[in-house]
Order: sequence, then C-alpha cells, then structure tokens
Amino acid sequence: MTNSNNTNMDLWNSLSITDPSKVKPITGKSYKGSSPQPYWLVQRATETFGPCGLGWGIEIVQQGFQQCNAETMMHYATVRVWYMQDGKKCSVEHMGGTMAMYKTNTGKMIYDEDAPKKSVTDAMVKALSFIGFAGDIFSGIWDDWKYQEMAAAHYNEQKQQPTQNLNNQNSVQQQKPLAQRYKDALLAIKDAKKPQTLDKAINTFKGTQYESGISKACRARADQMGWNEAPPINQVQQQNQMQH
Repeated sequence: MTNSNNTNMDLWNSLSITDPSKVKPITGKSYKGSSPQPYWLVQRATETFGPCGLGWGIEIVQQGFQQCNAETMMHYATVRVWYMQDGKKCSVEHMGGTMAMYKTNTGKMIYDEDAPKKSVTDAMVKALSFIGFAGDIFSGIWDDWKYQEMAAAHYNEQKQQPTQNLNNQNSVQQQKPLAQRYKDALLAIKDAKKPQTLDKAINTFKGTQYESGISKACRARADQMGWNEAPPINQVQQQNQMQH
C-alpha cells in the first residue's frame, strides 16, 4: 500500500512531463526513439533550481578518447550534475559517449570535431533524467501517442494562461493553489484506474481556466483505457458546449 505522505516522488513528478514541441527523434544511433532537446532541459533546470552555476550546474568528472581500432575512435565523458534542494547540494553522475572517428559503409572516413561537446551533453541529459527531467520519455510511457496528447494539453494550457498582474499579490496567492491542484490532477489522470477519477477532475476544474486542459487529458486517458463510453465525461462536455 502506497504511503500518501511519501514526498520522495514530488520533485520527479513535477519534472517528468515533457513538452512535445521540445522532443526530437534520435539520429545517428543504431536504435530509434525520442529525446528531449538538451537546451530545453537546461531551461527547465533553471526554472526549477535557479540560475546555472548558482542553483544547479554541471562538472566534467572525466573525459577522454578510446581507440577502438585503426579506423574507429570514441570520445567518452563522465559528468556530474549538481543542484540545490532544501538547502542541500545534491548531485548525480552519468556517462556519455560519441563516435569521434569512424568509417561509413561506403568507406568514407568521418571525423567529428564536436564529439567532446556531444558526449558531455549526452551525459548531462542522462544525469538530469535520474532526477526526473523528461521522465516520461526515459520510462517508456512517451511512446503512447495518447499520452503525448495529455502532455500537449498540459503545456498548451500553460501557454494560454492569461498574464497575471504581478503587483496584485492577492490575485497571485489565489492562483497558486489552483495551479498546483491542476498539476496534481494531470498526474492523477495519467495514472487513473477508474473513470470516476476523470469525472472528479472535470467537475473540479469546470468553469476555470484549466477546464480545457483537464478535458483533453481526461479524453486521452479514457481512450487509452477504453472508457470511451464513460457517461459522466460525455455529459459534462455536452453541458460545456451548451453553455458556450
């Protein structure tokens, strides 16, 4: 039984949803897949921990070149990502590697002068994933296009939020709880085991600025779980259409 007071996953959950517009296909590898844009992760880390070098940063622990054979050389790097959390300095290490010299199938020799930079970036992305950044991609749930719809709804709703008057402290304080509840609701929808969870989310955010994002996320989860005929969700959507 899960302890509802366990906060170990709080940071992970706040970082794990990836913006679909910041995802790119993996190229130059023997395998296929998706990868988050590294510089977007830098931005996300800055949003979460503060300016790079102050709230978080990276350190190159070790790097070098490994000669594999006369025509193949690899560059490797071990990177430490550190970040401040609850007043403590935390860190994660990971490795990255890039082919710096190799022969193609056509016999052409390739020399990659950016191999060291790519290795460091590769290691940084992998280290950040251990904290929770782009956790949906690295855990494999990203491959479901219905999940991607939910992630898109999450970020589209954030972009559509009206600009708040920063001088109106009362307005800001009233917004924070609802915004946090919205993030919590998206996580609950993603893991929903019964339609009632979706119904509750829709009813909770009905009439708020988050209504559209919640509705799209619920629809994606309902399709994913085969709850297409869930009456309460359809009824709420019909009511919304009549009101507008």
